[in-house]
Amino acid sequence: MKVNQVYVNVNSHQPEVLVAFYKDVVALEPQPEMGPQAFSLGPSGTLGIDGHSDVNAAAKEPARVLIDLFVDDVKAERERMEALGVTFVRKEGVEEWGGITSTFVDPDGNYGQLMQLPQAPA
Repeated sequence: MKVNQVYVNVNSHQPEVLVAFYKDVVALEPQPEMGPQAFSLGPSGTLGIDGHSDVNAAAKEPARVLIDLFVDDVKAERERMEALGVTFVRKEGVEEWGGITSTFVDPDGNYGQLMQLPQAPA
């Protein structure tokens, strides 16, 4: 299978709160051509936020699906988001493959992760 694009659809009992969080706090770039509740996840990915009648509370298993956002500086982004009130359950953990990960909680209780690729040797 050749996948040309990825659309991650996150459903919520409070989609307007989740949209504001990913737009104003996480600071993802809106992707209006995919709808008013869609955000760019790089050149071939989209995060969509929607409501769903089967979703009526916070996530029961917040680590089941992780939205990994690769950034240049995990620490700087974590500090920026913490200043806006975001809770992090893990700060700058070093992965066995050399990357750095900080894990945050969104308003629905889902976990998202800021990821930084390992630095190339000098």
